[in-house]
Amino acid sequence: MFKPLSDKEEFLAKHALDIAINIHKELGPGLLESVYAKCFYYELNKREIKFEKQKEVPIIYHSLHIDDGLRLDLLIEDLLVVELKAQENFHPVGSATSKLPKINRQEAWFFIEFSCSIDEGWNKKGYTLNLRAT
Repeated sequence: MFKPLSDKEEFLAKHALDIAINIHKELGPGLLESVYAKCFYYELNKREIKFEKQKEVPIIYHSLHIDDGLRLDLLIEDLLVVELKAQENFHPVGSATSKLPKINRQEAWFFIEFSCSIDEGWNKKGYTLNLRAT
């Protein structure tokens, strides 16, 4: 059903997870999403991992091409999508982010919420990491 991640995807996923956990341990919850994003960019740069921030992804519906249909928080080495959230009471179901695996062609993705004990679990092809305050 799902193909295994490549070695490169696995490498990037491990780094993304490590970065998220380290940021949460250091800063905790309650900050703006932009703060967590800047820390994530900083950590990726330190590790010399290439990324694009706020990457626009087109949506195609029949013959309609919507160039700015979706914006990814992070696209790491053109392989791993990372979406960052820092909202209390946020639920990804029904949001555009929950449609990433269908809309975007990347095989691996993370949805990381900094809003609130570390509770992690696989969701289809992607990984949802909820970092919650205890």
